[in-house]
Formats: sequence, C-alpha cells, structure tokens
Amino acid sequence: MLSWDDTPGTTTPEPMTATAPAHKPATKPAPHPAVIQQAVSDSPAAGATGLENLEMGARRIQVDDKKIINCRADLNQLVPFKYKWAWDKYLSACNNHWMPQEINMSADIALWQDPNGLTEDERTIIKRSLGFFSTADSLVANNLVLAVYRHLTNPECRQYLLRQAFEEAIHTHAYQYCIESLGLDEAEVFNMYREIPSIHDKAAWSLPYTQSLADQDFHTGTPEADQRLLRDLIAFYVVFEGIFFYVGFVQLLSFGRRNKMVGTSEQIQYIMRDESMHMNFGIDVINQIKVENPHLWTAEFQKEVGAMIREATELEIRYAHDTMPRGVLGLNASMFNEYMKYIANRRCAQIGIPALYPAAENPFPWMSEVMDLKKEKNFFETRVTEYQTGGALSWD
Repeated sequence: MLSWDDTPGTTTPEPMTATAPAHKPATKPAPHPAVIQQAVSDSPAAGATGLENLEMGARRIQVDDKKIINCRADLNQLVPFKYKWAWDKYLSACNNHWMPQEINMSADIALWQDPNGLTEDERTIIKRSLGFFSTADSLVANNLVLAVYRHLTNPECRQYLLRQAFEEAIHTHAYQYCIESLGLDEAEVFNMYREIPSIHDKAAWSLPYTQSLADQDFHTGTPEADQRLLRDLIAFYVVFEGIFFYVGFVQLLSFGRRNKMVGTSEQIQYIMRDESMHMNFGIDVINQIKVENPHLWTAEFQKEVGAMIREATELEIRYAHDTMPRGVLGLNASMFNEYMKYIANRRCAQIGIPALYPAAENPFPWMSEVMDLKKEKNFFETRVTEYQTGGALSWD
C-alpha cells in the first residue's frame, strides 16, 4: 500500500527508445487489424488524440511505438503495455474502491450539534478545511478531464487518469456528505474559495496551469510546448495535490487522534490513500517525461520549478496561519512553517531538484504512521481503512 510520503516512483522509468513509424502505406495490403492514421496537428511532432481516422492494412502497434507524450501510434490500443506501473496503479485504485456513505457520521453530528462539543476555533478549522477541499478536488478533476488527458498520449496512463477522475468525484461527494451531515451552510462553505483570501489564493494559483493546457490551440511537439506541459503537470501533481492539501489533512486527522469528528477524519484517511497514489502516479509520469525528453530538464527550467514550489509552500503556510490564529488540537500555526518546508523538500527530492529548505524537519512524526493507513479498528464500529473490494482479497 502506498503512503502519501512514498519515494518518487514505484518503478524505474523505462529508457527512451526510438519510435517506429505508426503505420505502413495502405497500398500494401496486410491481414492486420485497422489502426489509426498519424495525428493531424498544427505541430508536426504533436501526439495523437485517439480520435483519428482508422486505416485498413496498417501494421500492428509495437511496444516501442508508445510514448508518454507526442506519441503518434493508435491510442485506442491498451496493449502491449509499456508502462506497467501505470496499469498496476489503475488496478490498485480499483481494488481500493469506497463510497462516502459507508462511513458512520452519527458521532460527528452529535458532537457538532452539542453547543459545548467543539470550540469556535475547532469549528473554524472544520469549515475552512471543507471549504477548500470541496472545490479543490473539482479543480483537479477539471484539470484531468479538460487538459491533462488530451496531452498524455499513452493508453495505460489514460486508463489510470479515468480512474483518478472518478476518485476526484468521490472526494467531492465525501466533502458534500460531511457538509450535509453536519448541517453546514452549503453556500458559505462552497463559496469560501471566492470569499476567504487564503483559500482563494491557492485556487487562483492553480487555475492558470489548467487554463494553459485546456487552450484548444495548444499542442505539444516543440521544446517550449513540452516544457509548458511538464511545468503544468508539476503544478498539479507535485504542488496542488502534494502541498496544498497538507495543512487541512494534518488538522482534520488531529481531530481523529483526539477521538473527535471521527467520521470526518476517517473520510480524510480514505481520501489520503487515493491522493497518495494520484501524486505518485503524477511523479512517475513527470520522471518518465524527463527520461524520454532530457532536453526539457534544463537548469533554468529546474529553477523555475523550484520557484513554483517555494511560492506554493508560502501560500500553504499563510493558509495555516489563517485557519489557526491560536493553538488548538496540540497544533499551532508556527509548527506548519517547519512542516510545509519539510514537505516541500520531499517533493523536490521526488522530482530530482535540490532541497529548498535544507534544515527543515518534521514536527509531526505521527503523520507518517497515520498516512501508512495500516490501522487496526473495531470491525463492528468501522472497517479498516486499507479495506479492498472483495474481488481483490486473498483468503490464503
């Protein structure tokens, strides 16, 4: 089971290989199935989309025809696999299926309705966390469906993206389930990214990276365009999912450690399990693009990436101070100054750039245990968080 802080990828990226022609001329009949014609794009090197016309008589796809970006082979052919790590993550994600309604929220409802159950500071943390998360996963889903999917030209990676998009929908559903269960003002919570500056700033930071890739006139195939894609993948997988969720996750899990808001905390544990795999998949993709396109990973580009991560870290620290003006739950805002720098260093290491804050340490060592998700629980009260679907269980 992956934890949120797993090392970069689960496999060693495959070396770059020469791409064979996507098809032979149709004038040479062959008994092979139909495959697509080469992609037509404004950029001659840009990748296929999967919607090209079919051509009779074309040769069958070979594994070396496949590439993460700028592939011109038939994207409708899932096999032969080239990036088995992507397929394995897809299977693991399917095995980890869950639904928000499976988690009992009755204790949370009773505590929330008790006038003396939570302090005002604790209530603020709950509302601000749900306010950010409830729209954040919608932003991520939009990025996947409207932008990223179009430019990753590998079918096994696309298969995982489809599963990830579904999981983002489940997460948004989970936040709505918590909001509805607690009887919160839905308009207030869902509009926090428009009304609370620290939440707005994180969402606003991410949007240009989606808008860039969603531009219908944007095509990969040149070093400048490919770097733009790589930058935007880093913005969402490394920063948005790997940094911007962290303060809220620590805060909500702290409630569960004190036997408060246990249903909400359990929802977050399931969400973290999914997000851990999302981030590790994205880092695998980023590192594979680097292997296949080493000319993109220039010293200047690495400095740009470092500046992005530093800016995002400062935004997340600012969010911590906004949501936690006073100490609560054994936490205080200044602890997040150190923690977010520690997390930023881990993200830098995972994509191969120098640490931004070399002296930073982890003030929350308990988070590593929580994020392993290996929890023994009373089965009559709740199921274990590492539950998998029946078809994936081994009875040996």
